[in-house]
Amino acid sequence: MPTTPLIIGHRGSSREAPENTLASFRLAFSQGADGIEADFRLTRDGRIVCLHDAGLARTAGSDLTVAGASLAELERLDLGAWKGEAWRGERIPTLARVLVLLPPGKRLFIEVKCGAEIIEELALDLERAHVSPESIRFLTFDRHLVSSLKERLPAYRTCWLCDYRWRGAWHPSQREVLATLEEIGADGLASRDRAILDVPFVRQLRDRGLELHVWTVDAARAAERLCALGVDSIMTNRPGWLRGALERRVERA
Repeated sequence: MPTTPLIIGHRGSSREAPENTLASFRLAFSQGADGIEADFRLTRDGRIVCLHDAGLARTAGSDLTVAGASLAELERLDLGAWKGEAWRGERIPTLARVLVLLPPGKRLFIEVKCGAEIIEELALDLERAHVSPESIRFLTFDRHLVSSLKERLPAYRTCWLCDYRWRGAWHPSQREVLATLEEIGADGLASRDRAILDVPFVRQLRDRGLELHVWTVDAARAAERLCALGVDSIMTNRPGWLRGALERRVERA
């Protein structure tokens, strides 16, 4: 019987709580998530904070951008109220605070949303936190950044994020994905859940010693298919619900 992959809270438990906040991360862990995925950017004064978008319009109603603002300016904003009164007062977290929150044995998937300018501060935050490299995965869509992260932080595993488009066939193709992974020295693939992920493709990834993490999966049937493929982790906006759905699958088998 296929084993259940790690269940990773996508931006925490973001179906229920305001994404990329400490409240969302705490909720994900309380629901049994094996780890969390979060997005990180560098502020104007060189601090690493957790936010998906380049700007604060959607989650804080502000015209500030992360790259154009200081940490002090960003920390004055409310990033919880947009999700409901229960979350009012949630602030933008730094990477340092997220690392402190990380429970023993759990994982943090760090999606880097900016360029190589973040790497030195990233190295410092990780060194100060004394976290095990095994508990961290770097994710990025930037193939050049994969190489830079591997060079500066070789003890940590870095996976290339890949999305696909259908134009009579999947683009990039399986062959192109495998070639890119080899070229940049990635430790694995972080893939959107698409039909391009099939048994032969997963076997080729495994033959190369590569990890496979899949995003963003909020439906039980899709998750069951990925379990059968043997992926390493599933990123989901509803980690508690999905874990329960997969556990019930095992009980019925």
